[in-house]
Amino acid sequence: MFLRLTKCILLITILLSLFSCSEKKNPKIRIELHQNWKFRKNGDAVWLPATVPGTVHTDLMQNNKIPDPFYRTNEKDLQWIEKEDWEYITFIQVDNKLAERENIDLVFEGLDTYADVFVNDSLVLQANNMFRQWRCNVKPYLKEGNNKLRIYFTSPIKKVMPIYESLSFQYPANNDQAQKKVSMFTRKAPYHYGWDWGPRFVTSGIWKPVYLEAWDCAKIQNVQFVQKELNEKAASVLLNVEIFSSTDKEATIEAYLDKVKVATLEVKLTKGLNKIECPFRIDNPKLWWPNGVGSPNLYEIVTKLNLANSTIDSDSMKIGLRTIEVVHEKDENGKSFYFKVNGVPVFMKGANYIPSDNFLNRVDEKKYKMLIQSALDANMNMLRVWGGGIYENDIFYNLCDENGILIWQDFMFSCSMYPGDSGFVNNVKAEITENIRRLRNHPCIALWSGNNEMEVGWAEFGWQKQHKYTPEHEKIIWGDYVKMFHEIIPSIVKKEDPGRFYTRSSPSANDDSLPANKLNLGDMHYWGVWHFEEPYEKYRDNTSRFMSEYGFQSFPEFSTVKKYTVKEDWNIESPVMLAHQRHPRGNQLIKKYMERDYKTPKNFEAFLYVSQVLQAEIIKFAAESHRQKMPHCMGSLYWQLNDCWPVASWSGMDYYGNYKALHYYAKNFFSPILVSPALENDSVRVYVISDKLNDMPGKLTVRLIDFEGKEYFTEKLNVNVKSNSSAVYISYPIKKFTDLVSPNRSCLVVDLVSDENEIISTNILFFKKTKECVLPKSNPSIKIVKREKNTITLEIESKTLIKNLYLTTDYDAKFSENYFNVLPGRKVTVILNLPENADLAKTDDINIQSVDMSNVF
Repeated sequence: MFLRLTKCILLITILLSLFSCSEKKNPKIRIELHQNWKFRKNGDAVWLPATVPGTVHTDLMQNNKIPDPFYRTNEKDLQWIEKEDWEYITFIQVDNKLAERENIDLVFEGLDTYADVFVNDSLVLQANNMFRQWRCNVKPYLKEGNNKLRIYFTSPIKKVMPIYESLSFQYPANNDQAQKKVSMFTRKAPYHYGWDWGPRFVTSGIWKPVYLEAWDCAKIQNVQFVQKELNEKAASVLLNVEIFSSTDKEATIEAYLDKVKVATLEVKLTKGLNKIECPFRIDNPKLWWPNGVGSPNLYEIVTKLNLANSTIDSDSMKIGLRTIEVVHEKDENGKSFYFKVNGVPVFMKGANYIPSDNFLNRVDEKKYKMLIQSALDANMNMLRVWGGGIYENDIFYNLCDENGILIWQDFMFSCSMYPGDSGFVNNVKAEITENIRRLRNHPCIALWSGNNEMEVGWAEFGWQKQHKYTPEHEKIIWGDYVKMFHEIIPSIVKKEDPGRFYTRSSPSANDDSLPANKLNLGDMHYWGVWHFEEPYEKYRDNTSRFMSEYGFQSFPEFSTVKKYTVKEDWNIESPVMLAHQRHPRGNQLIKKYMERDYKTPKNFEAFLYVSQVLQAEIIKFAAESHRQKMPHCMGSLYWQLNDCWPVASWSGMDYYGNYKALHYYAKNFFSPILVSPALENDSVRVYVISDKLNDMPGKLTVRLIDFEGKEYFTEKLNVNVKSNSSAVYISYPIKKFTDLVSPNRSCLVVDLVSDENEIISTNILFFKKTKECVLPKSNPSIKIVKREKNTITLEIESKTLIKNLYLTTDYDAKFSENYFNVLPGRKVTVILNLPENADLAKTDDINIQSVDMSNVF
């Protein structure tokens, strides 16, 4: 009797559930929980206002509990924060409509890092990975009215210190700036622990959005876009739709392409996870191309889940139709590494990208747009998201999709070795899976890379000797590495994103029989210039198949330095300047290379300026050497695009977004068509490099002039610049020029001019180091030729050569060109963009420096 009654009650419950779900047609809703947060240090009585998303450091700063962490040497006085536990609290109002929803999920897009989450004092989840989304059903814990949400963040240092102390060996992590290095135990941005360009701020907090997600009956859990076939006439595509359903039911799935319905499927959902394929065709497809090659055409796809003709959930994405292949094969020169997009080999031009702030909540949409626009301004088509930072926010990848910037995506492991216990491995498996599924639909994703410099680090950095590993230690550490990066991660990539290339490390030859980071074997990080003090001309002899890292340091501009210093700090060896120079030999190396090419700058401000010119000239030489060797070399990504704080570093633009000389130079040395004269042995060889997909007829003009503008030699040559190629179009014995005029008083000017008489590319070859050149004193003529709101057009000319003319104003203004050479008798047009309410009354308000001015040397 009891058993029969129990079965009856169960049947009635199921029927009521089915009836209830069939009646509910409410769409899924999202309620952001970003208001009225408070925080405190564990043990404190007083709660302070907090900002979410945010970090403990920024909340302490906003409450005037700590000074600006980036100012002077404040960093060292704020290390106590990482050793404390912190609590965050807010209250959630639940009305009867929300309470009636079948499911209410609490979703954290990112928790940094060890967090216990309580709803009305009940523990609902425990987080241990900054890079994962955390979700749990909190409907059983909520009540109508006021509900307490509390998060307890355990110190990421204290949490893992017992692991560190229990081991018989230490893992390598030279960039971790603590005495006891524990960064490798925590799935958190490695750069937070310090780097040779960044400070140590080990943050905690709710670093990404948090919200409630309420839904009934069913929801779309994931949509994967799969391009099955692509040709000129049509694209055959597939949506892999994952739907989670609370009961068995009938539903309709609709797919829209640019607001036009292209597919309808009637499906029978079963309780739990449902995987459904939705195929359709796109006629006359418009292809997605990288910047500089073609247009990055995008389509919008909306997937709708309908119950009884009502949409209860939808998913929207933008996709690009394109093929991408990484050709990584043994050949007569070693082992290739290049990208083919839509069947076309494309030379990759760009930089390595790091997070733009130590406190990630401060990187807003405006800054992301500025960063990607800056890459476009410099004619880049690829950024490498480096493995010591974060998997970037969605807006970053959206902007790259829209602008044709391909992404080399590292997984977040860098310059260390990592544990292989089951808890750590399972955590990483979830992280890798989730981030691949989040990013795989973006056309900008070019490849997945296992890590940064771990394979080469184990082989060449001397970690074994440094840490006195026994053979057993080495077996454990390397065995865990191989299991993770040669087996686990590639298997996840193959499952979740089949067809996308995986390289197990950068650099790597992806072959156990071949060494990593060796010339002509895949991608290469070349640091002979800088770390090993080799002459920068060595870049020409060390051009591998793909140059994924190389670089040189400079200081930020004086206006930036003023933001974190006082006058007494204006010496590169002062404690404050050294605190903002994280490389132990950074200043020494800059000075050493500067002495080779330049006279001694006369003061601190001049030194900053010359350091930037030095950096730009060195990276120009490297990038042009790489492009000259196309197709042997098919990629040049310098280290690095940006900064996470104001610092002397390898960046091309500083923390505040000010372009250094390097970024202005990059616009030219990465231009789609480049004329590039080079001194090779006893010859001058004039290369012309084109990334264009069509040949271009034009005229090559070679002129030998002295610095006063007198012409000693001119040759004009009709050329047909071949598409997607690099070639020498003319060469001369250097003696031909040095016999005509002193090499320390002259230069070679090479122009490529179109049939329409437009200068496509100009390059200048100096025969001597700058310190050996007898440069005339600058006297530029600067005229304002047009004013339009906050935009001023300047025209600059000179009777004599001006080398590296640097323009500044007292405003936060941006010049379209800077650090440029002015040729005698040739005008240079510069666009000056001023901030709102700023006014430039006359050209005397423009400050100038150049390497031939008395205010520099």
